[in-house]
Amino acid sequence: MLVDSHCHLNFPEFENDLDQVIQNANQQGVTTLLTVNTRLDQTAHLQQIAETYDRVFFSVGVHPHDAAEFVSKDLVASLKILAQHPKAIGIGETGLDYHYNNSPRQDQLDCFHQHLQASADLDLPIIIHTREADDDTLACLDDHPKAKGVFHCFSGSADLARAALDRGFYLSFSGIITFKTAEELRQVVQFAPMDRILVETDSPFLAPIPHRGKRNEPAYTRLNAEKIAEAKGIIFEDVAINTTKNFFDLFSKAPPK
Repeated sequence: MLVDSHCHLNFPEFENDLDQVIQNANQQGVTTLLTVNTRLDQTAHLQQIAETYDRVFFSVGVHPHDAAEFVSKDLVASLKILAQHPKAIGIGETGLDYHYNNSPRQDQLDCFHQHLQASADLDLPIIIHTREADDDTLACLDDHPKAKGVFHCFSGSADLARAALDRGFYLSFSGIITFKTAEELRQVVQFAPMDRILVETDSPFLAPIPHRGKRNEPAYTRLNAEKIAEAKGIIFEDVAINTTKNFFDLFSKAPPK
């Protein structure tokens, strides 16, 4: 049994065959999925998907690309209201993206702080996106020591990984770990404790080898887990058991299957 801890089932790439996508995942042993929010105005769609499929859960949050559109003095209250749904199990994805800077940095920072506050207040894990913003990301976390969560689609440095682990956060690995150029990332996998690792697809993006360049989907979680096993020198079943346990330990609002 595996969990895809981060996918985007509401994106247009899945609108014509979502039933088949879910079936494909189940056939590969991926029996629980977390479909992650990027814009609050898409929450109703995510909720509808989660209500349709028994083992699909969703999160509530605003991606840093869209921070300027949603940041406001009422954001914490809005997140708290939307997170009351029984299948809303996390806050995010949120964070800082200084690579694209699609929103001004101050708006990203304000939005991230508000998500961290909601996460701490609700005792729900936060799903962090960070790119070229290591120092500011860690500083924000230090301002909210009660927040817990995961660095999703981790592709950062060993130093960032250790800093995240030192703060009690999990690291989630996507199909990037299968790429030939990702040797440094596989070294992070090697030293990351098995009880702090999650696996994800970030689908429809970042399809692993041998599907790179095509639409990604939750069924490929298995390929990412197999690469984690290879990097750590352990059997696949150990990765499946531990990453599944880790998911339900972190996202404890979701009932285990």
